Amino acid sequence: MPSCRLLAVGLDNTQETRRAFREVLFTAPDIGKYLGGVICFEETLVQTAKDGTKFTELLRMQGVLPGVKVDRGLRPLPGSDGETYTEGLDGLPERCAKYYTEGARFAKWRAVLKIDPAKNLPSRAAIVENAIGLAQYAAIAQANGLVPIVEPEILIDGAHGIEVSAEVAERVLGEVYMALRMKNVKLEASLLKPQMIMPGASCSSRASSEEIAATTLTVLRRCVPPAVPGIMFLSGGQSEEEATVNLNTINMLADSGLRRWRAPWTLSFSYGRALQSSVLDIWRGDEDNAVPAGEMGAALARANSLAQLGKYDFKHPSQLKHGLHETFRGWRGGDDPTNQK
Repeated sequence: MPSCRLLAVGLDNTQETRRAFREVLFTAPDIGKYLGGVICFEETLVQTAKDGTKFTELLRMQGVLPGVKVDRGLRPLPGSDGETYTEGLDGLPERCAKYYTEGARFAKWRAVLKIDPAKNLPSRAAIVENAIGLAQYAAIAQANGLVPIVEPEILIDGAHGIEVSAEVAERVLGEVYMALRMKNVKLEASLLKPQMIMPGASCSSRASSEEIAATTLTVLRRCVPPAVPGIMFLSGGQSEEEATVNLNTINMLADSGLRRWRAPWTLSFSYGRALQSSVLDIWRGDEDNAVPAGEMGAALARANSLAQLGKYDFKHPSQLKHGLHETFRGWRGGDDPTNQK
């Protein structure tokens, strides 16, 4: 978890603070009814609850598969205008083998691209470099028994409209799936974690949930092969409620019976901020708040579990109504803040 999220509620980013917050999340009531997997940091695979139970075992007992983030964060792409590539291929086969023995059954690798029409970004070089990195990672993960989640995140920073986001997403996804085929990645044993197609965060023209759903499905139908079993959206700066509502609208449209919107994949969620922010706001490091914080975690997970079926139709449990956009999602120099524990 990036340290700024803990600092925002007055907590230091220590190993024990991270462990305690994970225990709140992993022991939320009935969490196994709403989640199929949890992406862990490397340290989480060996951490335990207060009673000594390993977190991986705690998750498995609830029917939740542990996964692991395997990339080593962002680095500046030489010769580019502030673009990045993702580090972590060195030693990845050995690490994936170790993660499997520690209980992980899937992996995640995050690549990042940014949109700036005035600078013609993302550049062709950045798109290709990140697509190749994702494909190399995916092939290594599969060779070591892990299902790869492929995450080409396109940042929502900027004032561009939804049509620009759609055009960039088509170029990025097209290159990613070309690279995956070149590396002989088995698409049937992989998942995609993309951004919903939305205007830039500073765009003066906001998009409705229906427009986001229609544009997202159009892009995905053009670019993602039907062999891919599932698309797990990232929340990408939306508020907790927006992330749920937009996921619900996407699934309602996909299940509307109209041929132009049919989706051959499961359309679900892989949220971080949109599942944790209200929980962290309630908990704030106080053990006395662990139960209500866990109940909030379960309520958020339930809402999104129903949304991935197109059946969310009640008041949202979130106590935070603002967006969760973070400006540090790309590289700003120094260590990548999203790669912190």
